[in-house]
Amino acid sequence: MAREGLLILEDGTEFPGTFFGAEIAAAGEVVFTTGMVGYPESLTDPSYAGQILVATYPLVGNYGVPGDEPDALGLPAAFESERVQVSGLVIANLGGDVSHPTARRSLDDWLREAGVPGLEGVDTRALAQRLRDRGTMLGKLVPAGEDIAFFDPHLTNLVARVSHPERMEYGRDGPRIVLVDTGAKASIVRCLVRAGARVLRVPWDDDFLGEHFDGVLLPNGPGDPKMAAQTVEHVRRAMASRVPIFGICLGNQLLALAAGADTYKLKFGHRSQNQPCLEVGTRRCYVTSQNHGYAVSGATLPDGWREWFLNANDGTNEGIRHEYRPLRSVQFHPEAAPGPTDTVELFRRFLEMVG
Repeated sequence: MAREGLLILEDGTEFPGTFFGAEIAAAGEVVFTTGMVGYPESLTDPSYAGQILVATYPLVGNYGVPGDEPDALGLPAAFESERVQVSGLVIANLGGDVSHPTARRSLDDWLREAGVPGLEGVDTRALAQRLRDRGTMLGKLVPAGEDIAFFDPHLTNLVARVSHPERMEYGRDGPRIVLVDTGAKASIVRCLVRAGARVLRVPWDDDFLGEHFDGVLLPNGPGDPKMAAQTVEHVRRAMASRVPIFGICLGNQLLALAAGADTYKLKFGHRSQNQPCLEVGTRRCYVTSQNHGYAVSGATLPDGWREWFLNANDGTNEGIRHEYRPLRSVQFHPEAAPGPTDTVELFRRFLEMVG
């Protein structure tokens, strides 16, 4: 019989529910996503490391979980990394009858195998409203009769925790792109190779500047970008060498820090698959997939830098670019996974910068 438990927020608010997956206590930062689909990709996204994810869509798990088969590059074909990255999952209703041709197991079984707890039967609408009103909070999932201390993941270097410790290469032809692995999603590697690049994936603190390469891609990743000070320094040196650089999500923040701008923590972040972004200087608005809790302060960009995209909902920065050098980045996810692929063309445009 499933075990009862609680999600306890740091302000003392309690949300009761029933455990599924691993029936163990867990702590982290509680964040919410409004995405309707894509839980296999989201739960394996390294950007969620250290976080308890709340899904606002009322039914999760109904199409099950795919198998672990690799793709042609040796990457997980259906996931964004090799393991579940979230500290815990909170949902309203768990889909009991799995129905999908690619399903190999249920969400319940998958989380149990991964040692990650889930809590269902929670009023996720009320929970999301509280997080919107009061901002993101620390929280803990505790089975009945147990307890655990709160844990603030932003006091640790989460990038070091999720980065692959060794170099890896993908693709055989095209310009050689260094991918600095700060928690890169597998789909970013796939998009680069499909666009015609060879990819050298290096650890987050790798001093790659002695290598031969044609461009640098700074991908997504978890936590406070200022914790990745070594990456910022390497990016600053790469900028001085005038190599083309393109950043995504955390990469937008790292490029901004390397340029001399500042970043800050958002009240509750952007985690969804339908965020509208305006391209500055045009009338174009793109629907984008997003997952971030920090943002670039556009007002702190130094001379020579401009905001490239802005969020149409709250006006926050969604990308930066240099006026004449090949240095650009976006806060959203052009690779999607999950979400719309309206901006996947940016990978090809990056390789055009590389030349």
